[in-house]
Amino acid sequence: MEFLYYLTGLGMVCIGLYCLIFRQNLLKKIIGLNILGNGVHIFLIATGYRKPSIPPILSAKVMSIFPTASVDPIPQALVLTSIVIDFSITGLALMIAIWTYRRFKTLDTSKMKTLRY
Repeated sequence: MEFLYYLTGLGMVCIGLYCLIFRQNLLKKIIGLNILGNGVHIFLIATGYRKPSIPPILSAKVMSIFPTASVDPIPQALVLTSIVIDFSITGLALMIAIWTYRRFKTLDTSKMKTLRY
């Protein structure tokens, strides 16, 4: 089952890289960047998972088995931080796309290379 999570994350990273490299539309590149980031999030969450696991919440009844049976909370914290960073990057990228469209009247990056200010 964990292999499926790794495979899904890798597939999403590949789709995101494909969109970033081979698509010419700026909005498709931004969507590809989001897909790539979500693939990395899935991969990080899958690395911190253990099969017979309990949530990483410390209580008195699980004190003795907590170090060996709990899920690793570090990847979860990293992913939460990364989601916030991805949200701000997406907002900035969309703002740049709006500015670019207002300035050049196109979202095609191949046409933007030939335009002058």
